[in-house]
Amino acid sequence: MTMAGFFRLLLGLALLPACWGVSAAFFDSVMASAGIETLFSVETVSLFGGVAAFALCWAALSHPVKAYVLGHELTHALWGLLFGARPSDVRVSSSGGSVRLTKTNMLITLAPYFFPFYTFVVIVAAIVTFAFLRPLPFLPLWLFMIGFTWAFHVLFTVETLAQRQPDIRLYGRVFSWVFIFIANVLLVLVFLAATTRLSFAALGGFLASRTLSAYAGVWDLAVRFFGRMVSLCTRT
Repeated sequence: MTMAGFFRLLLGLALLPACWGVSAAFFDSVMASAGIETLFSVETVSLFGGVAAFALCWAALSHPVKAYVLGHELTHALWGLLFGARPSDVRVSSSGGSVRLTKTNMLITLAPYFFPFYTFVVIVAAIVTFAFLRPLPFLPLWLFMIGFTWAFHVLFTVETLAQRQPDIRLYGRVFSWVFIFIANVLLVLVFLAATTRLSFAALGGFLASRTLSAYAGVWDLAVRFFGRMVSLCTRT
């Protein structure tokens, strides 16, 4: 393991409590987006209904591999453009795909795993609609589509990560998996804050409080553990 790989491993481990923090903040934000203190509302049922709908399609139907590979390669290309790279020669097949880029970096490499391309397409369509029609019409339908495409992204990502991926090995499994998880959740939260009752200020508060609470819990456990070890050592 290189020195850079070792530091990425340490960073990945250090970010593990943040995974719990953003997960807890996700449920806080979903409830706040509905404006009520329950997970059961038109908005939340629509969002999770979309997730459940694709999960059923995943279990009952053949997997749309070409659609995933196309989104995967287009995500590389999109993030390459954001960083000044020139994409070319996009190839897609049921067995895999590729795209040529004039340069790359960590975000370009890992983008297909944390950036849900088809969810992004839905979000852009929602933002364009929201610019002309306020409030956003048919919000439950938009949320259903978000849930459906996000489940598409998540299930294919999990299936892909279960295999030996050069992109993941390049930056280390622990760091890559933790980064991918946090980025996936944050993208959905940003959409909720942009289109529902949830404000960005409230979202920031949820993320800060839940993440700090997670690290405080880990610190408390560490103090208790080392205190216990010291106590056992002094007895002997």
